[in-house]
Amino acid sequence: MYSIFPFSHKIRAFCDNNSQISLMLSSNCTHSFPQRPLLSTSSPRFRVSTFSPKSLPTLSHRIKISEPHHRISTKRWKISCFRNEESSSGASNPESIDDVLHKELENPEIDKPSVEKRNRISRFREAADVVVKVIGKPWTVPWTAETILQVMLLWIVSFWFIGSWMIPFGAYMVGISKESLTFRGQALFSLLTDVTEGLAGILILQRCLSRFRPLPSDWFKFSLKGNWLFDVLLGCLMFPLVNRLSQFNLDLLPVLPSTPLTLSSVEQSILARDPVAMALYALVLVVCAPLWEEIVFRGFLLPSLTKYMPVWCSILMSSIAFALAHFNVQRMLPLIFLGVVMGVIYGRSRNLLPSILLHSLWNGFVFLDL
Repeated sequence: MYSIFPFSHKIRAFCDNNSQISLMLSSNCTHSFPQRPLLSTSSPRFRVSTFSPKSLPTLSHRIKISEPHHRISTKRWKISCFRNEESSSGASNPESIDDVLHKELENPEIDKPSVEKRNRISRFREAADVVVKVIGKPWTVPWTAETILQVMLLWIVSFWFIGSWMIPFGAYMVGISKESLTFRGQALFSLLTDVTEGLAGILILQRCLSRFRPLPSDWFKFSLKGNWLFDVLLGCLMFPLVNRLSQFNLDLLPVLPSTPLTLSSVEQSILARDPVAMALYALVLVVCAPLWEEIVFRGFLLPSLTKYMPVWCSILMSSIAFALAHFNVQRMLPLIFLGVVMGVIYGRSRNLLPSILLHSLWNGFVFLDL
């Protein structure tokens, strides 16, 4: 029979050995795996390995080096999140810094057309100011286009009716034939016709514009004051150019060969050397015709058109109407140019006297040239 003590002794010895093994293991683990701070498992710089206590300074140094990078990335993440929150919430400053800088760089390129447009507008305004100083400002027109059309149509009808029907019919009733008249009689007949046409035009103006009285002070003005003599002198210097345009117009639109070349009554009286007839014709050409033509075309038509178009365009349109009123295609270009010169002088002075004087000088130049 075996005693149990040896077996128990073996058991106790086995347990003692196991306890020593566990103590050795725990001591080895304690020395081989020292306690270290918690690190993020996501960081690629740290890997699980065994460290000795001598390696702790190296580990702490690595942690201190990598810590700023970790903080910078965190700050960048916070800034990006802050921008996203601002743009999504619609705050007072929704644009990011990159967008603002991008727009500031693009603004000069975007503003170039607008700057060029402003420069063109400023240059156009400067040119317009120069033109206004040269030819004057628009008039204050109290009537409408209907009144303008009414006056001009009535004047054309009266001009045609008086010159073609009224005066010839009155002479026929008296027993006078124009063809049978002498040079003096024909000159007197022309003077009577011209004076009647001029008076009819002035009466039409007075009748049509009576409801607009009193007119502004710069309408139908006759005055000796002002520095308009210099403008008249400059206009006289344009006479050679007008004469050249007359020759150019004749070369452009020559007289048809089938048209018979006849001398006018003025040319016949000049060839006859009749001083009375020449004086009567000079009175018609130098005094009467310039007076009523300037009142109608420069005094009324030109200022009236400034209500609907610029002054320079009004001068051109009134000059074309002035040329058409002479019913002579071979003299269109010089008459248009002469009308422009007289229109500029009238626009600068607002005075009918300078344009009437220039018109009279031109007609006298033509009369002496005959």
